[in-house]
Amino acid sequence: MVFENFEVWFVTGAQLLYGGDAVVAVDAHSNEMVKGLNESGNLPVKVVYKGTVNSAKEITETFKAANHDAKCIGVITWMHTFSPAKMWIHGLQELKKPLLHFHTQFNKEIPWDTIDMDFMNLNQSAHGDREFGHIVTRMRKPRKVVVGHWQDEAAQKKIAVWMRVAAAWADAQDMLILRFGDQMNNVAVTDGDKVTAEQVLGYHVDYYPVNDLMVYYQAVEDKEVQALVATYFKEYEHDAALEQTGTEAYTKVWNSAKAEIALRRLLKDTGAKGFTTNFNDLGLFDQIPGLASQRLMAEGYGFGAEGDWKTAALYRTTWFMSQGLPKGCSFLEDYTLHFDGEKSAILQAHMLEVCPLIAEQKPRLEVHRLSIGIDSESLQHLFDPFFRSSDVISKHIEGSGLGLAIVRTIVQRNRGEISVSSTVGKGSVFTVTFPAFDTEVDKS
Repeated sequence: MVFENFEVWFVTGAQLLYGGDAVVAVDAHSNEMVKGLNESGNLPVKVVYKGTVNSAKEITETFKAANHDAKCIGVITWMHTFSPAKMWIHGLQELKKPLLHFHTQFNKEIPWDTIDMDFMNLNQSAHGDREFGHIVTRMRKPRKVVVGHWQDEAAQKKIAVWMRVAAAWADAQDMLILRFGDQMNNVAVTDGDKVTAEQVLGYHVDYYPVNDLMVYYQAVEDKEVQALVATYFKEYEHDAALEQTGTEAYTKVWNSAKAEIALRRLLKDTGAKGFTTNFNDLGLFDQIPGLASQRLMAEGYGFGAEGDWKTAALYRTTWFMSQGLPKGCSFLEDYTLHFDGEKSAILQAHMLEVCPLIAEQKPRLEVHRLSIGIDSESLQHLFDPFFRSSDVISKHIEGSGLGLAIVRTIVQRNRGEISVSSTVGKGSVFTVTFPAFDTEVDKS
């Protein structure tokens, strides 16, 4: 659990006007409340009671300490008695971490039969929280306000949501995003102000040369790849034929595993929490590292396609906040719309990089040839009658496999030649040549 090393400070506001006994009672009540919150099972982060503050000096010192404590991801404040708001000003100015104002009280109900002035002096949270709320609002201090009794599940779950956000904020303060290659040319949405992002959100975005990534790729040992490929075949549904070594499909799986190992090792060495790729700059990769990106997202690494560092950072934050919750999250893009009145919908997808955390069932591992370009195996039989590539068959494209065979026959009968060159991922070039002057025509 990523929240184990975090804590939220609980600070109670009061004053010394009501005497030492009141201070002791406030402290006892605060300890009981914090204990109850931690034992509720509804909070993902431990709450630590940091005492009752009765003066501006105490408040300021406490908030300064919170700023410099690496484990502290935020502060919960509660006014047990009336706490004059002016004494909170300097402390609130100092506080740099997330703030939650818990508008609650120790007692759940008013003891009508026994209530007296001692009870009124001690239990005036409504009065104190109003005063505190006034000054925080006047200072324009960002915060979350939760209203409800501290024992109520609904109030505790609201605190839990804030805790997850505070934890994600803390995680973002040292978030390094690596861009392997630049962004896709002429695309606006993947660009952004990296300086402002670091100032406001904590994101640090660095370019990382693809050639340096290839050093990691080339250093991966075959035994490491073999072990990971075996893991693939255990964790993914797949056709038995995919395990046949020496085939083009197996080679693709092998290279995917090699890419995953290289990427994970580099990300760990640099301390990066996210990365982006660009299919125009893949180095020695023979394919987009889609499977690697999927599995790394499941481990919490942020990912964005074509240099989209903002999406990579947001994915990491979303993954971080959702730890311990059912299901998961994924990088997706809006692709196309379905207009059907009240049943209208939007199709979200991506080419390869979809996190398996959102899968409803066991993922399936398949290898499909790219639609652009022709692989070397198919290229050898391209003009053979009735030949159809496995890629065409798998996509259920109708045809007989006679088209190019007929074209070749026509060209040859007219004393011409036809040839083809192709690069997978780029495209194919068909070249047809005829004699400049043809005095004889084959009429057979």
